[in-house]
Amino acid sequence: MKPNLIVRLARDEIKELKPCVHGGEIWKYYPHYGNIVDFSANVNPLGLPQKVIEAIERSLWQIQFYPDSDSNALRNAISNYLEGINPENIIVGNGSTELIYLFCEAFIRSGDKAVILIPTFGEYENAVRKAGGIPKHVKLDKNFKVNPNILLRKIGSKTKVIFLCNPNNPTSTLIPRDDLFEIVENSDREHVLVFIDEDFTEFVDEDISLASKVKTYKNLFILRSFTKSFGLTGLRVGYGVSCEEIINLLFKGKIPWNVNCVAQAAAIAALQDMEYLERTRRLIKEEREFLSDELKRIRGLRVFPAYANFILIDVRQTGFTAAQFKERMLKHGILIRDCSSFKGLDEYYIRVAVRTRQENERLLVALRNIIGGS
Repeated sequence: MKPNLIVRLARDEIKELKPCVHGGEIWKYYPHYGNIVDFSANVNPLGLPQKVIEAIERSLWQIQFYPDSDSNALRNAISNYLEGINPENIIVGNGSTELIYLFCEAFIRSGDKAVILIPTFGEYENAVRKAGGIPKHVKLDKNFKVNPNILLRKIGSKTKVIFLCNPNNPTSTLIPRDDLFEIVENSDREHVLVFIDEDFTEFVDEDISLASKVKTYKNLFILRSFTKSFGLTGLRVGYGVSCEEIINLLFKGKIPWNVNCVAQAAAIAALQDMEYLERTRRLIKEEREFLSDELKRIRGLRVFPAYANFILIDVRQTGFTAAQFKERMLKHGILIRDCSSFKGLDEYYIRVAVRTRQENERLLVALRNIIGGS
């Protein structure tokens, strides 16, 4: 069969997709730069907890068997962690990204519209497009905050879902709970689903989660992850919380055995190590404040307020683009996120994760050297 014929056989939605750019490309740069500190991925700087490592070792015998396709033990553990949420209100995925695509596959028909704030995580749009839907972008204001009234005015007859990320990636900004309730309640009256990505919620000082409200609002779906706060990045474990009707539909659409047995065991152990999670929260809070204050002292950087474990920075006053900054930082053994791939941002934004004091100081020294040498 000729290659051009093969392409014609494919779905138009697939042919038109453009892969998202992500941080965490450490394996791409490792051969050229050796050991580098990765500030481009917003993950836990403490690494794996010892209890998780031990659980992984104890679970290795399970590899010869198929994993529990429904992740029942893990769903029970998540239910205990969230308090008041039943296992029937929980679905587990191979990372939270799988659940974004599964949700769109279940609810988006060809021609349906999805309201997406920008800038934000790019996989929402790709998942919508892959399902045949049409993304409708709403730009955040100059301080990267959402106006609920403007957002709700974008709801039309073909609107199926609103995507929110709270705290938002890459801006690290928050949507206040009152605004969230306004969006969810008004969307419910219009029969529109609200998908809230709470992957970074454990890093926020206040309780912003709406996970406890999924029984009240049947149009609400909450996304969570073990990637960020629990450090299980490479194992790929995420979960969703919603009413039983939505969860049952997603179970019908998900692939079998989507979360491997080692990942399930590791996630259960992570939920049982609250000391590790509290240590993580203390570290991020202290280092976020330290890093933000020090970054503001560097000439030419505009540092935005941060509520998650990463900080957005406008570098246009330095004379460098984000791509140029990234290239120079790599020579110092540091990988940062060039944010020019995010819709709603231009070529002058970078994002840096909050890491340990020693690593944060190394980042600051490199930034000062680059800007000072300009």
